[in-house]
Amino acid sequence: MPESLRNLRYDLSIIASWVRPGTRVLGLGCGDGDLLYALKRHKKVVETGIEIDEAQVARCIERGLTVVQGDMNEEVKDYPDDFFDYVICSQTLQQAYDPSGLIREMLRIGKHAVVSFPNFCHWRIRLQMLASGYVPRTRELPYEWYDTPNIRVLSLNDFRRFAGEVGFSIRKEAAINSRDIRVTGTEVGFLPNLRATYGIYLIGR
Repeated sequence: MPESLRNLRYDLSIIASWVRPGTRVLGLGCGDGDLLYALKRHKKVVETGIEIDEAQVARCIERGLTVVQGDMNEEVKDYPDDFFDYVICSQTLQQAYDPSGLIREMLRIGKHAVVSFPNFCHWRIRLQMLASGYVPRTRELPYEWYDTPNIRVLSLNDFRRFAGEVGFSIRKEAAINSRDIRVTGTEVGFLPNLRATYGIYLIGR
C-alpha cells in the first residue's frame, strides 16, 4: 500500500488500494470525503460523491470535491449505465432500506462496486448478547437499539449467501479486525465470520 494512503482509516486504506489510478469513482454516503479526497489527491481519480448530511457536503466542497446532497438510494438512478469505474458504499449497506436494489443500481452504473459493513456476528457481539441478554453495544456499533442508524443485521457469511441469491460475484474481499478505527488494524484469515469486525468486498456482475 502506498505510504500516501496509510493515514486513512484502516478500512478506507484497503478500499483505496483496490482502486486503479485515473478512474471515475462514485462514493455513496461519502461523509466528509476522506476517501474521495485521498483518491483524488494520490490516484488522480475523477470523483463524485453523494451525501445526505448538509454539513458533511459543505465540508467536502471546502476540500474541492464534487459532492451532491441527496439520498443515495434515489440519486444513483439518475446515472447512465457503466458511467463509473467504481461505485463505493463504505459502512452504509446496513443502513439501506433495499440493499439488493441498491447493489443492482451500483453494478448498473459502475463496472465495479465496493461495499463494506460491520460484522454483526463478531465473537464479542455474540458473547455480550449471551451474557447480558441485551442488544450489544461495541466500539464499532456504539448505539442503543432505539437510536441506531443500522436497520439491517448481517454477517460475512450472510453477505456471501446474499451474493449467490442476488446474482453478483465477489472478486476480492478483506475481513479485518480494526483495533483503532481511525488508522490501525489487521486482516483476518482464520475464522473471519467469528473474529473480524468488518467485511470489505469488491463485487461485479
